[in-house]
Amino acid sequence: MRDTCLCVTGKGGADVCYCPIEGVVEVVSRRYALPIIGLIGNHSSIRFKDIVAHFNNLSPNTLAMRLKELERHRLVERRSFAEIPPRVEYSLSKRGRELREAIKPLMAWAAGH
Repeated sequence: MRDTCLCVTGKGGADVCYCPIEGVVEVVSRRYALPIIGLIGNHSSIRFKDIVAHFNNLSPNTLAMRLKELERHRLVERRSFAEIPPRVEYSLSKRGRELREAIKPLMAWAAGH
């Protein structure tokens, strides 16, 4: 166990360690990350321009950065088509779909508070 690991003794004396959540929190706490995951998850796939159109204050550059981060963490999959003009679509990976399901209770809780 690392010295910086946050472990709490739970019921029955078993430790619950929150170390694995550190990386996840770093990724999803970035501005627009969770709304982007939610929006993509509402579609089987969605084009870049449609994501931009959904968010009023999100610049295309910021969106591109977030999508690259989410793709790097294997939460989002990018599919490009060799067409003129170029077409790119995004969908959630299996890992992204699992994360979306895991955060639904948190979003419901936040909506009620």
